[in-house]
Amino acid sequence: MSRIAIIGAGITGVTTAYALARRGCRVTVLERHRYAAMETSFANGGQLSASNAEVWNSRATVLKGLRWMFRRDAPLLMNPKPGWHKYSWIGEFLRQIPHYRDNTIETVRLALAAREHLFSIAEREGIDFDHEKRGILHFYATRREFETATKVNALLREGGLERRPVTPDEIRALEPALHGPFYGGFFTESDSTGDIHKFTRGLAQACARLGVEFRYDTTVQAIVESADGTLAVGTQREGQQDTEHFDRVVICAGVGSRALAAYVGDHVNVYPVKGYSITVCLDDEASRSAAPWVSLLDDSAKIVTSRLGAERFRVAGTAELNGMNRDIRADRIEPLVNWTRRHFPGMSTARVVPWAGLRPMLPGMLPKVGAGRQRNIFYNTGHGHLGWTLSAATAEAVAQLVNNEQASSPSSPSSPSSPIAPNPGKRQNLASKAS
Repeated sequence: MSRIAIIGAGITGVTTAYALARRGCRVTVLERHRYAAMETSFANGGQLSASNAEVWNSRATVLKGLRWMFRRDAPLLMNPKPGWHKYSWIGEFLRQIPHYRDNTIETVRLALAAREHLFSIAEREGIDFDHEKRGILHFYATRREFETATKVNALLREGGLERRPVTPDEIRALEPALHGPFYGGFFTESDSTGDIHKFTRGLAQACARLGVEFRYDTTVQAIVESADGTLAVGTQREGQQDTEHFDRVVICAGVGSRALAAYVGDHVNVYPVKGYSITVCLDDEASRSAAPWVSLLDDSAKIVTSRLGAERFRVAGTAELNGMNRDIRADRIEPLVNWTRRHFPGMSTARVVPWAGLRPMLPGMLPKVGAGRQRNIFYNTGHGHLGWTLSAATAEAVAQLVNNEQASSPSSPSSPSSPIAPNPGKRQNLASKAS
């Protein structure tokens, strides 16, 4: 039986471990934190959102970013301090603009495939993660915003997503708790929400029942191919260094994937794009009644919401290009609180839990899923703001590839593919661009 190491116990690492364990593989997960799902998979916006699959590589996004440069409360903020990684990533991001249409459609297809996998996993393993199948409502305050969204909607529908326009009256009927001026919106009934942290922790327990070994507080320091063809993985745990040999290694390390890929000669240009969230504690009946159950997306503010059970309301958004900085800034949290007060005036924000996490973003916005240059190295990383939405499908794809007898042969770095994608040939090309 092949020994497989997975680096990272976030949503992508744990779903990959599960997919491999169900195929009978012997899996060890190496995670630098004490528990699973302690970084980007801790407190995201909660949306399982094929309707949010539009990639960011568009001229409109770039122009908005330039206008926002000097606003501290802007949805997109960049630290202008020089840095090779940041500016080289931006250069690659701009070169992906011609692929905006194809990458958006491909992301929709992948999100739809992932949805069915995740639902079946949760049912099979009995994972409670505050799942709400109430759809996602996008709303727009102006005609111009709505018309722009209509063009995006055509791409989402081409990818296979059913999403319908709604009037201001329909918006209020769908979510009576929402206050504000609306020109129109779009409603995706098939989208849903849930607590990514609870799901990932529950799935890690299911993996352990299947024989997966989790090694927490373990930092990977080196990956070297040995003379016998195995991969020697050097680790450090509680000050003790060790080396262990595996037949294959899957890198699912989020923002740490770029450094790990460099160990084995691959260029995986993941950049940490910081996002923020607040969890509003609904401590009284008035707040619980004033909080929405339908998930929302305010396109102009780039803010998403999810109801996580009766007593929690998650509000998330913003993007910040500031390297590996994990600081929680008050001036970035304040717009989320103010937005909540404005749209839900009856909800108390007396007890709010702030959080910041680093999205692992590739320039082309598609994840790196597949084989690396070095023999028996694989990737499932770089999902950006859609890790929760895409992970169940990309885990199946990479597990199928790792488990295939042919996966032991050397592969080009341009060969990642998703066997479950509707158009495998196209998927191969797009994933290659994203890396």
